[in-house]
Amino acid sequence: MTVTKAAQAFVLHKGGTFAFEERSKPTLQSDRDVIVRVMATGLCGSDVHYWQHGRIGPYVVEDPIILGHESTGIVVESGSGAAGLAVGDRVALEPGIACNTCNHCRNGRYNLCRGMRFAATPPYDGTLATYYRVPAECCFKLPSHISLRDGTLIEPLSVAVHSCQLAGFMQDKSVAIFGAGPVGLLCCAVARAFGASTVIAVDVVPARLASAVKYGATHTYQMSSEAADKNAADLLAMAGLEDGVDVALDATGAEPCLNGGILALTQGGTFVQVGLGKPNLSVPVGQICDKEIVFKGSFRYGPGDFKLAIGLLDSRRIRLDGLVTHEYPFGQAEDAFKNVAGRGGIKSVIYGPNVDEEEAKASSV
Repeated sequence: MTVTKAAQAFVLHKGGTFAFEERSKPTLQSDRDVIVRVMATGLCGSDVHYWQHGRIGPYVVEDPIILGHESTGIVVESGSGAAGLAVGDRVALEPGIACNTCNHCRNGRYNLCRGMRFAATPPYDGTLATYYRVPAECCFKLPSHISLRDGTLIEPLSVAVHSCQLAGFMQDKSVAIFGAGPVGLLCCAVARAFGASTVIAVDVVPARLASAVKYGATHTYQMSSEAADKNAADLLAMAGLEDGVDVALDATGAEPCLNGGILALTQGGTFVQVGLGKPNLSVPVGQICDKEIVFKGSFRYGPGDFKLAIGLLDSRRIRLDGLVTHEYPFGQAEDAFKNVAGRGGIKSVIYGPNVDEEEAKASSV
């Protein structure tokens, strides 16, 4: 099989240095494969963590790796078995390819597959390149009113959908969401779309809390340096929830937020851990037992989450306007990483090599 040297890539090397490199254009490996020209990629905290620390848990950068996994693109090649997809289709990419044969996959929890090949998780390359190959089931057509730029938010929106579904029935429930970064803001939007009557966004940054109101939060609370029980009590008093919140989601991974969420829960409430911080935190286990709290971990997304996320956008029950605050051409990709590391804005997007940025910003209607 012949390949051509026709693709650029933004590559992280061990030790934290970046380089622009020429890579072989991927080729179809099965009749279900498609080749996508990557148009835009949103940066995730995990990308920055690999750059700054070289590892996340057991996943270690030992060899050069292409980062990026929140991407949209245009189909440029399609296998004969890629039903429903054609050259020219605008798509969002689900960046994980499961084995589809293990017990977890067969039981409908492919996000737990041990054989998962997830983009930008060592040793698997990500999407900050000219082209990316995926099976057809990992391509989702964009609604006509969603631009390729804003479509990069479908991946983190799917994370929010998954975590909110883990929290259970939300109709007329009260929900506290700790962290008003991209995933936290999208959790606010999903919670409201799922029928929550009260959505409290919690953060330490006033500007992020101001943004949360645009994306579904009915209340905001600025965390203080006080103890977790004081913050929890003040949060509940502000929202007029004497008995506590029904659901708490932590999109930070920070110990004060995790503790504050548990303390703010009502008896029998549900807590979902969405964000990752230090691997070992102090948790008020006594409160979990006394209140008989349901404590759940949330990992990426599973069957139906991408489809539901796109459905929420297609129906306009969720809007993404304004979430992308910083945009970079491919040649300035490292500047994008520095901006995210410095917590600039909400979401940073890198356009693919040789992409017309105006095309990427435009919808197809």
